[in-house]
Amino acid sequence: MALEVHMFPCLSDNYGFLVHDPASGATAVIDTPEVAPINSALAEKGWTLTHILNTHHHFDHAGGNEALKAQWGCTVVGAANDAARIPGIDVQVSDGELFSFGSTQAQVIETPGHTTGHIAYYFADDGIAFVGDTLFALGCGRLFEGSPADMWSSLRKLMALPDETTVYCAHEYTQANAAFALSVEPGNADLVARSEEIDRLRAAGIPTVPTTIGLEKATNPFLRPDSGNLRETLGMADAGQDDVAVFAETRRRKDSF
Repeated sequence: MALEVHMFPCLSDNYGFLVHDPASGATAVIDTPEVAPINSALAEKGWTLTHILNTHHHFDHAGGNEALKAQWGCTVVGAANDAARIPGIDVQVSDGELFSFGSTQAQVIETPGHTTGHIAYYFADDGIAFVGDTLFALGCGRLFEGSPADMWSSLRKLMALPDETTVYCAHEYTQANAAFALSVEPGNADLVARSEEIDRLRAAGIPTVPTTIGLEKATNPFLRPDSGNLRETLGMADAGQDDVAVFAETRRRKDSF
């Protein structure tokens, strides 16, 4: 029986995600940005919270851990290499590990860059991935703790997932990301069309999340350091095979865009 995903807004631009396994009744929340909306979503669905799956330690992702754990007695799962910064952690997981959730499993993918201990959760049987702040629709996370090489390696791990994988990222940043993407890859027709669709969705108050791996590979400049148009715009047409350098320059420009 397929997993059910319920998405809802939290804070100013976060999304919360409940993941429910109908076969077992297990329900996880991916990160804990804000307690009240999470509890409201659980009440709306009639689900009992059994797990918290943390992607990283930032307060808008783990700030509600202890309150929800005290209320529900749920199990907190997080990165083994960042356990000291995950409030209330019970289960520590590492890269490549399969974490059993109800009747299914999530593959843990270590994705350092935004933080050194960032992880993503990939439910292969359902073709869905929860990527926290590593990959955004048309963007990627700021490099608060890792290097450009770290983040590019992490993004390549996510790019290796099947193109049809549904990607749930943690923030509604897409419209701003689209404006930047167009500034560095204006010749990408797929990007131009996607940007127009994003404007339409946001004008109607419709989320731009989730996305897919295939769509991001076609339009997200942070996944496209081999793009001739991008390299030309960046003045890096002669960068050879140095995708990390092109990625780093793209990220640098986004930081000051």
